[in-house]
Amino acid sequence: MRKTIADLLIESLLQAGVKRIYGIVGDSLNAVLDSIRKSKKIEWISVRHEEVAAFAAGSDALLSGSIAVCAGSSGPGNLHLINGLYDCHRSRIPVLAIAAHIPSVETGGEYFQQTNPEQLFKECSHYCETVTRPEHMPRLATIAMQHAISRKGVSVLVLPGDIAALEDKESIPEQVIHVTTPVIRPSKLELERLADYLNEDKKITLLCGAGCEGAHSLLMQLCEKLKSPMVIALRGKEHLEYDNPYNAGLTGLIGYSSGYHAIMDADILLMLGTDFPYRQFYPKDAIILQVDIRAEHLGRRAMVTYGLCGDVSETIQSLLPLLKGERDSDHLNKYVSAYENVRKDLDSFAIGKPGRKPIHPQYLTKVISDLASEDAIFTCDVGTPTLWSARYLRMNGKRRLLGSFNHGTMANALPQALGAQVAKSSNQVIALCGDGGLSMLMGDLLTLHQHHLPVKVIVFNNSALSFVELEMKAAGYLETGTSLSNPNFANVALAMGIEGIRVEDPAELQSALQRAFDHNGPFLVDVVVNRQELAMPPKVTLEQAHGFTLWTLKAVLNGHADDVIDLAKTNLLDRFHL
Repeated sequence: MRKTIADLLIESLLQAGVKRIYGIVGDSLNAVLDSIRKSKKIEWISVRHEEVAAFAAGSDALLSGSIAVCAGSSGPGNLHLINGLYDCHRSRIPVLAIAAHIPSVETGGEYFQQTNPEQLFKECSHYCETVTRPEHMPRLATIAMQHAISRKGVSVLVLPGDIAALEDKESIPEQVIHVTTPVIRPSKLELERLADYLNEDKKITLLCGAGCEGAHSLLMQLCEKLKSPMVIALRGKEHLEYDNPYNAGLTGLIGYSSGYHAIMDADILLMLGTDFPYRQFYPKDAIILQVDIRAEHLGRRAMVTYGLCGDVSETIQSLLPLLKGERDSDHLNKYVSAYENVRKDLDSFAIGKPGRKPIHPQYLTKVISDLASEDAIFTCDVGTPTLWSARYLRMNGKRRLLGSFNHGTMANALPQALGAQVAKSSNQVIALCGDGGLSMLMGDLLTLHQHHLPVKVIVFNNSALSFVELEMKAAGYLETGTSLSNPNFANVALAMGIEGIRVEDPAELQSALQRAFDHNGPFLVDVVVNRQELAMPPKVTLEQAHGFTLWTLKAVLNGHADDVIDLAKTNLLDRFHL
């Protein structure tokens, strides 16, 4: 029996270890869906929005350690993939997108649903090519997957519906993809020069990010040798925050003063596996050294004195024997102690008094962290859920934290949780959703129900786009367009066939979350949290202070004095237990 191009595509995916494809069906995908049906070895995960398919594939690939696949039908279908693919591409996650296309004979004629996929996906992929004849398959599928795996990002295979149904004589090679793990480290001369800088009698601070995954124990040795505090970029939190006596906290817009000052007070800043983007949080006068697996990252965020290309673990292992002499621990002790004080200060906000409404989001996040399993997978929406996750979720080396940390898009938490639960069916998966983020892609709560995925969805319901409000206040603007008229999300979940409960009193929070976590199926907890929480960055600039003063004045003059009073009550009275 002759095989079609679609058959060879599915066989190629199976040979590559792909177990499922996320997407929405459409007539341009008919041949592909029929091949999936006939194979009986690959699962079609039907979602309600293609953007969800791309996000879900990304978290699946990240957690399973292999390439994942999503698909969209011609025109609007595959266009909906783009935002999720951008996120995967910027986070260096290997994903193959199958972008079905209009009939090949109609190309160029302004046909129904016609777009130009090769142009549209160019910026969010390493590889984007169109299958135009039988001889292209399975070769183009192999090339696309190899690009995604080797370069760690997105590949797009554009497949016209009529071409997918053509018969093909080709066979599938035994080895469809080649996953390699090359050892990449700086040369001996480069390491010696790096050691020369670090062997100077100067205060050294480490700034470590996601590229430090797997290097925890080596980094502890390095901090001890250099007597250096470690500041952690957000994407490094899950890999470095636990069992770390050198931790000086996070930096950046959602970081801590201890992390900020540990960097600014250093004579030498050693950046390891991080592309931390906010230039205002880098020192201006310090020597900056950088190690990154991607040489094109060297020096693009700050004025780097010396940069090296290498894997963080391999580099540290080769560097440690070159570090000489005893070092003073005053710089280390100062900022570890500073972080401990900041931590106590932060924890003083994570309280819940029975009857005191609305609930502090800090308290909600801490209770989630306390009750979650030791190998829980958390996803967090952009905005305040990311802020509170960064500050209050406890990492332990087994837990994972996923978010849209590079692309910064709303509505990522639910889709990423969906893919995480499919990839890791035995793990507890908890989505920390903003009310704005959840409502943007809320239809895929139905996907949890349809596929029996036991994701726990926690809604930070403050009836506002609250992080945007905070940014407006800091700039001196009155909040405009940030209010949300929300339903009872628990009732919405119940209407979709998902268990749900609404919590307004802190006294009911712990039992509600425990009930959700114990439930054998999807569960949504709608938590009414305080809209007026003030989450200040580690460095409050004169412009921000001036802007906040302007906001207060404008609020009073425009009849919003109650907002100022609520802000003061939220951030002063409750904190000091008044």
